Amino acid sequence: MTDSKGLPTTGTTTPPPTTGAAGRAQDQTGSPADAAEQSAHAAPEKEPLPEPQSEILPATHWAQLSLDTEAPQDDAGDPDDGDSAFGDAASSTASLSESILEYRNIHGRTFHSNVGVAESWIPNDEQQQESMDIHHHMCTLALGDKLFLAPLKPDIKKVVDIGTGTDFAEQFPGAEVTGTDLSPIQPGWVPPNVRFEIDDANLRWTWHDNTFDYVHLRGLMGSIVDWHALYRDAFRVCKPGGYVEHFENSINMDCDDGSIAPGSPMHQWGKVFWAGGEKFGRTFRVVEDDIQKKCMEEAGFVDITVWEHKCPIGSWPADPRLKTLGQFSRLVLESDAEGYVLYMWNAVMGWSPTEIQVYLAHLRRQVRDDNVHALYRQRVVYGRKP
Repeated sequence: MTDSKGLPTTGTTTPPPTTGAAGRAQDQTGSPADAAEQSAHAAPEKEPLPEPQSEILPATHWAQLSLDTEAPQDDAGDPDDGDSAFGDAASSTASLSESILEYRNIHGRTFHSNVGVAESWIPNDEQQQESMDIHHHMCTLALGDKLFLAPLKPDIKKVVDIGTGTDFAEQFPGAEVTGTDLSPIQPGWVPPNVRFEIDDANLRWTWHDNTFDYVHLRGLMGSIVDWHALYRDAFRVCKPGGYVEHFENSINMDCDDGSIAPGSPMHQWGKVFWAGGEKFGRTFRVVEDDIQKKCMEEAGFVDITVWEHKCPIGSWPADPRLKTLGQFSRLVLESDAEGYVLYMWNAVMGWSPTEIQVYLAHLRRQVRDDNVHALYRQRVVYGRKP
C-alpha cells in the first residue's frame, strides 16, 4: 500500500499523521477494492489540472433529467440532511455595532453585513454554523485527530486564527488566542484565553509587526481578493521563528476510477464554483493553482512543508477510518448543500432558486451512491518566518 505522505514537500518534512484518514490502511494490498482505498489518501506527484471553465452545463439542464424518488442507500444509513435537496478602509477591525448585526437576507438565508471588501459566499446562520462544526471535525480527523501540523513549541504565547476556532485555545491554555471572522457568530461560552474580533482579512491587518508565534488560516477559498497581500500580512505579523499554517480543501469532486461520469452533478460542482470564482474575483482554485506554497515562498517563509491527501466522500472505503472520514465529508454536504451554493450560483452565476434545488436533488442522489468513489484534495502548507 502506498504510504500517506502525499505530494513532495519543500524544506523540513514532517511525518504524516499516524492516525486518521491519512495514516491508516498502509498494509492493504492487492484487490481492486484496495486500489480504490489507496486512492483515498495517496496523491500522485504530478497530476493534470482541469480547465477552470470547461464543460459547464446550463442551469436548465437538470430539469430535463429524470430523478428517481428513491435515492441509493449506503451500508451505514443516511445521515439527516438539513435542506430540501439534501468598514473603514483604513482599518479592517470593526466593533460589534448594530450595522454588523444587520445581516443580508438572500432567499431566506442570512449572510454577513458589508464589512470591509469581502462578500462572503457562505451564510452565517445557524444551519451553516452546524455544517461548519461538522466540517471542522472532519478536518481534524483528516489530520489524524490533530488541529495543526506545524512543529509548534508547547510554550507559544500568541496565536491568531483567521476564521475563528476555540479548540486551539483549549489545547494551549497558556496562549492568548485571537479569532477573527466577518460576523459575530462565535459560541456563547469560550475558553478564557480566547478573544474574538470582527475582521476582514482582505484589508491590511491591524496587528503590529512580529506579534504572533503562530498564524492559522483555513477555508478561505472564494473569499480572498489578493492572496499575495494576505501572505505578506501574515509574514509581517508573525514573529521571527514563528509559523504560518494554511489548510484548504479543493472545491472539486473527482475520482481515480472513472466512477464520476462527465456531466454528472458531482462532475459539475467544482466547475461551476471555478467559473463563479473567476467572475466573482475571488478564486476557488487555491489547491489546484498551488496558491498556498507559491505565496508563502514569495512572502519570505522558509522550511515550507506541504501535506496533501485525497479525502473520500461517502461510505465506500473499506477501511473503517476512511469510511468514517467519508461519512463526515458527505454529512458536511448534506447538512447544508443549499447554503454552500446559494450565493455563488444564484447571485453570481444567475441560477434561479428552483434550478438550484433541482440540481441539488440530483447531487444528493449521486453523493449517496457508494458505487461513486468520490474524492477531493486536502492540502496543508506551513512555513517558518526566519
